[in-house]
Amino acid sequence: MRKTSGPSPRTPRLHAALVAVAVAAVTGATLAGSPASASSGAAPATDTTQFKGVNWADPRDNFADDLLQLSGLSTTDTYRQTYAKATRIIAAFRANLGANTVRLPINPYTVDGAYWKSYRGVIDAASDQGFKVIVSYWEGTGARKDGYIDDTATYWPMWDTVVKAYKNDKHVYFEPMNEPHGYTDTEWADIAAKWLSTYAKVPRNRVFVSGAGYNDHVTSVCADPRLNGTYLSLHHYGFWKDYATYDQWVADLKVRIGDCANRTVADEFGAPMTTGLNYDVKTPDDNFVNYVQAVTDTFRELKMGSVYWPGLRTDDTYSIQTLTGTAARPWLATTNQSGADRLAWAWGRGKPVKG
Repeated sequence: MRKTSGPSPRTPRLHAALVAVAVAAVTGATLAGSPASASSGAAPATDTTQFKGVNWADPRDNFADDLLQLSGLSTTDTYRQTYAKATRIIAAFRANLGANTVRLPINPYTVDGAYWKSYRGVIDAASDQGFKVIVSYWEGTGARKDGYIDDTATYWPMWDTVVKAYKNDKHVYFEPMNEPHGYTDTEWADIAAKWLSTYAKVPRNRVFVSGAGYNDHVTSVCADPRLNGTYLSLHHYGFWKDYATYDQWVADLKVRIGDCANRTVADEFGAPMTTGLNYDVKTPDDNFVNYVQAVTDTFRELKMGSVYWPGLRTDDTYSIQTLTGTAARPWLATTNQSGADRLAWAWGRGKPVKG
């Protein structure tokens, strides 16, 4: 995710993201291959609608050079305490939103030390409730926040540990890297192919290969036959444009997907949820309303799964849930019911937008 929490100037990384995605303007320009050239790649399913989810994030946006601490949890918690808190938060995601999927970050600091035992309580709590769990590697912060794997000497052992722990858990899915924008499309495909060959015993339909760049297009990874059988993950955000119409947002999204919708899950997309916007009513002069209505309609139309950013992140205006209850017994409240309505619509329930 590339959004700062609350109004603030764009960071250099945000600026780079905007530049990178500018080529996908609604003029019909293609990204790393046209839809017609992206037909390669056996799909793991006829659609991805089984993924109806949210991201659960560290308040720092998951970019960290130390232990990841998901909102509402503590790095001093034991496995039992983590499991108990996570059980309640996962249950709240289901009760409040109808979610069945959660995307979680990992990094070597979290996996390779003593805290891994406690952090596993989050994954286990979600899996035990029947949630699908997408586990994704996040790079560090500061100078390390450059779109590259921080350190291959710790990256591969991290995945050795995670795969060993969860390769037999059918609820757990593996995403080798979040937003690999430091690499060219070809370089990223090479890394993804290496991940698949390294962990050849992991079923390919339990792997999410990130789209190239900032996960902003899946056409290139879809076209690579070495990645056949995997899911593809796409990120798409309304702040990428100062303003676009509903139709322009639909066009922008579809060019990034090409003809690969049956393999693609939008595992990050989001908009302001704590600023009072009403996403249930057409408001053509508002960029974010146009965006949310366009992407949720398109996910439903294309039978794509989607994982909202963020389901829970402390002090993020995009967060669609906020913590309630006590620290030991957390629960969640919805920050914008109209936003939750649009998620329900994308996930095959609910009602269309009012005229």
